[in-house]
Amino acid sequence: MDITGLLGAMPGAVAQGMIWGIMAIGVYITFKILDLADLTVDGSMVTGMAVCAMLMAAGWNVWFAMLISVLAGMCAGLLTGIFHTVMGIPAILAGILTQLILWSVNLKIMGKANQALPARKFDVLLTQLKTNQALVVLVIFCIVIIALLYAFFGTKFGTAIRATGCNEKMARAQGINTNRNKVIGFVISNGIVALSGALLAQYSGKADINDGRGAIVIGLAAVIIGEAVFSKFSQSFILRLTGVIVGGIIYYIVYQAVIFLGLDTDLLKMLSAIVVAIFLAIPYMKKTYFSKPAKRIKEVQ
Repeated sequence: MDITGLLGAMPGAVAQGMIWGIMAIGVYITFKILDLADLTVDGSMVTGMAVCAMLMAAGWNVWFAMLISVLAGMCAGLLTGIFHTVMGIPAILAGILTQLILWSVNLKIMGKANQALPARKFDVLLTQLKTNQALVVLVIFCIVIIALLYAFFGTKFGTAIRATGCNEKMARAQGINTNRNKVIGFVISNGIVALSGALLAQYSGKADINDGRGAIVIGLAAVIIGEAVFSKFSQSFILRLTGVIVGGIIYYIVYQAVIFLGLDTDLLKMLSAIVVAIFLAIPYMKKTYFSKPAKRIKEVQ
């Protein structure tokens, strides 16, 4: 293995890891805070890419293009939320339905399967041609997103959303509108996912209809790895969100290392799914197979 080449690829791996880490924060909101499985992200990430690429190609400012991308992602989350809360469709199926709808929507937005967004032609915020500059931009975005989410979920309204995911029945008994909170959670989650898509489109210089495939697996991997790394600080919401970003970075560093080892890249998705399955199973296996049986206390008569 070419160690020099691997080290040279690390900045790019870290940059991509941070972009996918931002996407994973969106996954964290539904998966960990709301305790719902949302598969919309495979489609809403591409929506963010497609909207950003097409608006910039039409001559719009990058900030405006990114704002519209976020709003488009929020609309996707709103649709999933309506499917789930208003129509009574299970969350995982609601996400699949929205994802299928977005496949057609994204194709209509771009007019074809992909759209080029070369950094030499467009005024992008970050590009893989200038990795160091991209890292600075991404660090700023990560800090701002984590700070905003920390502030929001610390409010009374944000706490109500967290209560909905923690114990929906109890939250409803306290007069909390749990359906509204679920919809808002879906909206915020997919807005962040679409933002990561807009950043990825600029960084990679393109938007492709297939770029979102497996996004949920990468997001879950980043969340799980982050939890494993920051398990001792699980009570800190900021560190948990930071851990998700770190999880995305670790994932892509391992991803890059596997490529340099010469492993067939067609197997990477399968390996990612296996890793996620193992980490998801660890808590159950520890509790079921490795925990010591509770000692019985003899009754004193």
